[in-house]
Parts: sequence; C-alpha cells; structure tokens
Amino acid sequence: MAEERTADSRKRGHHRWLLPLGAALGGLVSSACAMSASMGSTQIQVQSGGTSGTSSPIAAGLELVFLLTLVSLLPTILVVMTSFTRIVIVLSFVRTAIGVPQLPPNQVLIGLSLFLTVFVMAPTWQAINRDALQPYLRGEIDQRTALERGLKPLRDFMFRQTRERDIALFMNLGNLPRPRNPDEVPTWVLVPAFILSELKTAFTMGFVLFIPFLVIDLIVSSTLMAMGMIMVPPVVISLPFKLLLFVMVDGWDLLVRSLVTSFGAG
Repeated sequence: MAEERTADSRKRGHHRWLLPLGAALGGLVSSACAMSASMGSTQIQVQSGGTSGTSSPIAAGLELVFLLTLVSLLPTILVVMTSFTRIVIVLSFVRTAIGVPQLPPNQVLIGLSLFLTVFVMAPTWQAINRDALQPYLRGEIDQRTALERGLKPLRDFMFRQTRERDIALFMNLGNLPRPRNPDEVPTWVLVPAFILSELKTAFTMGFVLFIPFLVIDLIVSSTLMAMGMIMVPPVVISLPFKLLLFVMVDGWDLLVRSLVTSFGAG
C-alpha cells in the first residue's frame, strides 16, 4: 500500500508540472511567428513577434538553427580549410618513418598539429576578425557582407596553397567555364582543390622524410646479413640509430620550421 501511495504521489507530481508546461507551450504557439508566402512571385516573408508588427528577413529561430549548424561544422572547417591537414599528415609520416608508431601519442600529435595550425592561420584569422567580425558586431554591416568579407582572407590563403592543375580538374569535372581571375572560382570548387593539393604536398614531404631513415634500415640490414645474424630483426638495431640521428640533427626543430615555412610564414 505504501508503494502504491508513493506511485500515486509521483504521478500527481508529474501532472502538476506538466500542466504549466502545457500552458507555456500553448502561449508560445499562440504567439508564434506569422508566415506568409506568395507563390506567384516566389517570395517568403517571415514575421516574428506577436502584436509588435516588427518583421525581419531571417527569423530568430532560423538564425539560431544557422548558428548551431555552423558550430557543428567547425571541426570540419578546421580540417579541410586550414593548414591542419598537411601538418598532421607530415607528423604522422615522421612517426611511422622512425619506427615507433605509438610515440608520440595521438593526443600529443593532434595537439601539436592544432597549435601549429593556429600559428600558421593567425594572420588569416586576424584579417577575418578585423574586416568581418568586428564590423558586424558593431552593426556596421549585415550578415551577407560579413560572410563575404570573412571568406575573402580564407580564399586567399587557400589560393596560395592550391595548384592550378587541381583547380582546373574540378572546374572540368563541374563543366564550368575557364575562370579569368581567382574571383570567378567558386568556393565549392576551391575547397576540394585545396584539399587535394594539401594531400599531394603532405605526401611529398613525407617521402622526403622517409629517405634518411630508409637508408639507416638498409645499412643495418646489410650489416646483419654480412655478419650472418639473420635471426636478429633489423628494426631492433636500427631504431636506436634512427632516434640518435633525429635527436642529433634537432629533428623537431627542423620539422616544425619546414612545415611553417612551407605555407609562406615565418
């Protein structure tokens, strides 16, 4: 009996907070946005606010949806439209070339790549903040103008790192006319061309980084074969020499310097 009374009290408690919630939802529905559409002229007008009569081109709810969508796409934008792709691939190549695929750990590698990306992209982000974000926050420009101004420094960065051959590839795949200047290249063409160029550059740098470590592996393997030590894995002998070489030439300094200067910074 006590359990039944407890269950009944819980149900009554649920009903007590469901009723105000239903009333609040009813009030929201009654004061919802009024929308009118004209199919002939293909115009849609969204009016927010109940009795105030004030209207805006984009309702507050749509702005919130757009903002949440943009926030959810920020990791993808960081990967595909910045220097992050090249940096993390080259660092992964170095880790594999040395022969220690677990060191540095993935968290350290991604963290280093992230902060190097921030360093490389700092001038671009400063230009976006100066030309687009701050004027928009002060109310001097609208959203469309802020988006166009903010996209321009990012497009300039991607153009500097993108090969013309890759841009021509996607222009041909999209059956688009030959652009006369960079402004005629659509962003949806520039982004995949930029990613393809970054992959090519990263793999080229990775190949160059593999050569000295490959030479060490060949020397160690030949030496072991000549000594008749066939059962000894060459990796066990070559790994200390690889680490010694990497430390003696200050490999991390050379690697970071090469990565940063490959973007035309520093």
